[in-house]
Amino acid sequence: MTLATLHSVLIVALIVVGCFFLTVGTIGLLRFPNVYNRMHATSKPTTLGTAAIFFAAFVEFGPGNAGLTSLLGIFFLFLTVPTGAHMIARAAQRMGVPFMEGVTWPEPSDDDSEE
Repeated sequence: MTLATLHSVLIVALIVVGCFFLTVGTIGLLRFPNVYNRMHATSKPTTLGTAAIFFAAFVEFGPGNAGLTSLLGIFFLFLTVPTGAHMIARAAQRMGVPFMEGVTWPEPSDDDSEE
């Protein structure tokens, strides 16, 4: 196996992993029962899937312009997706979207009551 073949196999493997996680996230979005579960399905697997595809682009293009853009994409993805998911959950909780049975939101602290 040559180095070029190994390079191509790694890129294809990363793209396949990325597509798998994106598909799992999409199925979770369609199948889960409420906003909280759907938010979980769209944030975690799709973040991993998108990061894998970005990393495949980094492997293909190297540390130059397009590769650096891919690394920045991974950085901002891991920076913004958890924050966005938390904000969606917080907004849904404040709007009164009910939780599933047996699930509770943490009691507000003294700092939250000042808002």
